[in-house]
Amino acid sequence: MKEQRKRILTGDRTTGKLHLGHYIGSLKTRVELQHEYDTFLLLADVQALTTHFENPALIQNSIYQVALDYLSVGLDPEIVTIVQQSQVKAIAELTVFYSMLTSVNTLRHNPTIKTEAKNYGYNDMTYGFLGYPVSQAADITFCNADLIPVGDDQLPHIEFCRKLVRRFNELYHTEITEPQAKLSTCPRLPGLDGNAKMGKSLGNAIYLSDDAETVTKKVRSAVTDTNRTSVKIPGNPKVCVVNHYHKIFNPEEHENICSMCQNASIGCVACKKLLADKLNGLMDPFREKRAYYESHREEVREIIQAGSDKANQIGNENIAQIKTKMNIQI
Repeated sequence: MKEQRKRILTGDRTTGKLHLGHYIGSLKTRVELQHEYDTFLLLADVQALTTHFENPALIQNSIYQVALDYLSVGLDPEIVTIVQQSQVKAIAELTVFYSMLTSVNTLRHNPTIKTEAKNYGYNDMTYGFLGYPVSQAADITFCNADLIPVGDDQLPHIEFCRKLVRRFNELYHTEITEPQAKLSTCPRLPGLDGNAKMGKSLGNAIYLSDDAETVTKKVRSAVTDTNRTSVKIPGNPKVCVVNHYHKIFNPEEHENICSMCQNASIGCVACKKLLADKLNGLMDPFREKRAYYESHREEVREIIQAGSDKANQIGNENIAQIKTKMNIQI
């Protein structure tokens, strides 16, 4: 008998197009793992509303754009399940059930919530924002996901989910899967401006949808060694964003580029051109796939709908079993 594959659930908030930081941090790994795991990808539009509830038009467009990003980098719709979060009834129901077991103090002391509230300048958090970990636990467990790929910053959410599931199972004798974190070992990509993080709202990102000319222009603007005011002056690769990108996207030439920089045998303009060429070589296949799906928008809609239908079938079966155990199923 063929062993059933473990299920992975991951996804992205639909608040804009994805960028190279997302590719290095998660998308590349998802492409590699899609043949090994039963992969569910969540277009997290409900979670996007926790911070962008006043701009639903952005969220609506981003559902389509993020799906395009998924498909363009090589995630195969015949293998992975792309799900629109708001279309899955079981997620909403589980969120309500889980909220009954979760105290406000627990949520207020969640380190990720505290950090994000500070970043957004929220002194008075909405119910939805504060309850983000509860909603995320429902995302993870509606389909009994086994593994959740995350970075260090998301570990508190996974631990919260595990404790919540454990308590729920003990109280109602349910059999909801207690998920495990699959810790990402991918490097963090800094912004072109030298900021520690590439971000949608920071204006320092190369988007997966950028054309070759845009990528080249953005790379030209990237921060290098500010003390190097002439080609004849030796550079310091350790403080150069472009060098960091070479290390990730051009590893075979990285050591030689560092040596040339330190010996003043290559200038920043030439170094940036090498990087731009490398990035465009990586992204050209993405652009080709994206162009196809952009001209077949209805096919993208059908992919999302089919994935959401599959998720609803699984979720409805699980929620029916949970309600029976809770003695609230009529």
